[in-house]
Amino acid sequence: MRKTVVIDAPSNLGLRPPVPGAVPGCYKLAGALRDRGFVERLGAVDGGVVVPPRYDRGAWQEGDGVFNAAALAGYTIRLADRIGRHLASGDLPVVLGGDCSIQLGASLALRRAGRYGLVAIDGSADFRHPGNSDRIGAAGGEELALGTGRGQDDLTDLEGLRPYLRDEDVRLFGIRDEDEDRAELAALHIPVATVGEIRQRGAADLARAAERSFASDVHRGFWVHLDADVLDPSVMPAVDSPDPHGLLPREVSELLRPLLASPRCAGLNVTIYDPDLDPDGTAGDLLTDLVVDAFQTAGA
Repeated sequence: MRKTVVIDAPSNLGLRPPVPGAVPGCYKLAGALRDRGFVERLGAVDGGVVVPPRYDRGAWQEGDGVFNAAALAGYTIRLADRIGRHLASGDLPVVLGGDCSIQLGASLALRRAGRYGLVAIDGSADFRHPGNSDRIGAAGGEELALGTGRGQDDLTDLEGLRPYLRDEDVRLFGIRDEDEDRAELAALHIPVATVGEIRQRGAADLARAAERSFASDVHRGFWVHLDADVLDPSVMPAVDSPDPHGLLPREVSELLRPLLASPRCAGLNVTIYDPDLDPDGTAGDLLTDLVVDAFQTAGA
């Protein structure tokens, strides 16, 4: 049985400041889940912290590309190094963010090792890039585009490995039915299941189909990316973009369980929950319980 290793990646480098002079609070996600006994409840090994650089956008202004780019590039490499060591040892890394830009670290680590897929359970596609937007800046809303090779070279072509992910190796679950990226994703043949489609077709069935799609000899496995904003704001308001009409906890659990139970699952990210936006702690309790229960049910 594989050893589960929890790694903290408390980077907020990929988000815009919530208000002038402040920094996004999602860097507290890992500590908040640990305070709820996350590592012990998983029966996991503590993999330590990959400490991010200081959040400092300097003189950045709109039109300059991705802010914090140099810091993000360096952090991506260091996070990939840590994840890669555990992958090589046969471990199952569980990476606690942070914002969604930490996915670049996982994608780079996997790309170094071979061809892997990505199953993203996310309220938005995070597919903003220079070809579809003039408001490039926050890598936390652009990591899927960057990971598939769209955007500036200093983030998309680290170590000459662009793209870290092939379009056809991405599966998206939980974006809102009205998401403006749906047409572009369809044209690129990136499979997407919106909230409405998940309810029509069944979360568990869709997750099992995604898992089976990576069974070919060309894939070494897949990574799971969980963004807390996939949940409806009625149960998860503590995110930077709490868009309505999201999934309910049961539906997210039904997606996670078949994926985490698979021997092809290489690891998991958990991102975007912001304890600063959760004064009574109920959203943090929910997120912790959801992930722990999904692992325990998957291993039953």
